[in-house]
Amino acid sequence: MYNKLSGQRIRSIDVFRGFTILVMIFVNDVSGVSGIPGWMKHKPADADAMTFVDVVFPAFLFIVGMSIPFAINKRLAKGDDFWKLQSHIIWRVVGLLILGVFMVNGEGGYNESAMGMSIAAWSLLFYLCAILVWNVYTFKNKKWKYLLQGVGAIGLLLLAWTYRGGDDGSEGIKPRWWGILGLIGWSYLYGCIIYQLFRGKVWPLLFAIAICITWYCIGRSGIAKGSAVLEWMSSTSGHAAHTSIVLCGIVLSVLFFDERIAKSVQRRFLYAGLFALACFVSGYLIRPYYFISKIHATPTWCLYCSAICIAVFSILYWFTDIKKRYKWTGFFQPAASNALLVYILPNIIYYTQALFGWHFMPAIFHQGLLGIAWSALYAVAIMLLAFGLNKLKIRLQL
Repeated sequence: MYNKLSGQRIRSIDVFRGFTILVMIFVNDVSGVSGIPGWMKHKPADADAMTFVDVVFPAFLFIVGMSIPFAINKRLAKGDDFWKLQSHIIWRVVGLLILGVFMVNGEGGYNESAMGMSIAAWSLLFYLCAILVWNVYTFKNKKWKYLLQGVGAIGLLLLAWTYRGGDDGSEGIKPRWWGILGLIGWSYLYGCIIYQLFRGKVWPLLFAIAICITWYCIGRSGIAKGSAVLEWMSSTSGHAAHTSIVLCGIVLSVLFFDERIAKSVQRRFLYAGLFALACFVSGYLIRPYYFISKIHATPTWCLYCSAICIAVFSILYWFTDIKKRYKWTGFFQPAASNALLVYILPNIIYYTQALFGWHFMPAIFHQGLLGIAWSALYAVAIMLLAFGLNKLKIRLQL
């Protein structure tokens, strides 16, 4: 065991995850609405600014980091040896990378005529196979589980073989970029490695955050050109930046929930406040050299977003776990426990509509206030759909 963490599930982490998913669905849908305020959109790459929309992805990374100490220590407590633990981590990473690459290739670069099917049909088959592979089965007879997972895995291989891209259809499926899930997978991998390497100790983890930021700065500097090592650092600088957010989540979990460190509620909030202040001040000091940009994954953006996540989580923890005001949190629980399925549900709905040519909403619902209201209702509907799918025992887990 690396940290002395409570074995009880932290309700505020689930609420934070569920709330982030709700906002993610809303901002993804509202991005297609015209005539909305600028603060409801992603800022351009070189704007030196950010909106709440630009905090959604780092919030996911932060929550991944918060969950790592609990997940690793739980598996160690169950008796996992070193190699069994690493195989579990690698399996999760591989799953995220596979999902990310398939989703990216379904978004662009495809050649439907060369594939012999529409991208909507291909994508829906992909999601079906993904559900078969990563669903949490409750069969008493494990043969059914292995059979369905095998069908899903074969289906993914066939879909990868079927895929064609490029103008002449000569390109196969490839990581054009890793996609959101793939980026989370890489950051999760590096976060797990660093957490284990430093055995959950706060000061070495803080040092690792500084190393990630330094890595980014060196990789994005002019000195990277002409050196194989430095050019490799440049190509991985985005992963370093994202990993710094994951590490900030890990540090907050240790500061908040390691009973050897946080021996009182007051001390937990004191440490969280100091950590948030350190992130904000560090970002402020770096900003003259690296402006705020989600697209470029600048250290300033990473540090500011981490400070925001620390503040938001602290508020949620106060209301739900300290004040015990958690009746309202039940709405977020299904999505929090089935985050991967909720993440892909909007895509499944989109490709189903595209395949059958369904268009439910008049054009007026794609602009202005009506468009914003529709996006909000759509996000709530997806969350409720997740509740129903949980009841049907459809739950994905990597």
